[in-house]
Amino acid sequence: MKRKVVIEVLSSLLVLLFVYTSVSKWLDFSTFAGQMDNQPFPNWMTPVVVWTLPIMEVIISLLLMFNRTQLWGFVASLVLMLLFTLYTILILLNVFDRVPCSCGGVIENLSWEQHLVFNLFFVAVALTGIILKRKDQRITTTQNMATAA
Repeated sequence: MKRKVVIEVLSSLLVLLFVYTSVSKWLDFSTFAGQMDNQPFPNWMTPVVVWTLPIMEVIISLLLMFNRTQLWGFVASLVLMLLFTLYTILILLNVFDRVPCSCGGVIENLSWEQHLVFNLFFVAVALTGIILKRKDQRITTTQNMATAA
């Protein structure tokens, strides 16, 4: 029972993060698109990322909201947060010539060191969610097999 509550709290934290960031991108879409165009990546990537990233954040949020897809939501969250974390580490290592932040809302006010801590926290949330969800699924499967026998 406690594990299910923890899973729901972890899932809710990620849903709040991704809904918040996607909505803030859409509310100020022109600024977000301009910031993405100013990233140290090839310009052909801008339209793809501008449309894909907020949509992915919403899809991940939806996956996290339903028991049957929650594990996939945790996995997708982990992948996305690892990508954000890798980008932040590259910035802190001065790999890029310029370091514009395209984060939405209050997150854009964080320093790059704070971004790293923030991202690592959500990496840990997603990873913990995966571990607990897999354990929960194994227990449920075992209980179902015992009931069927």
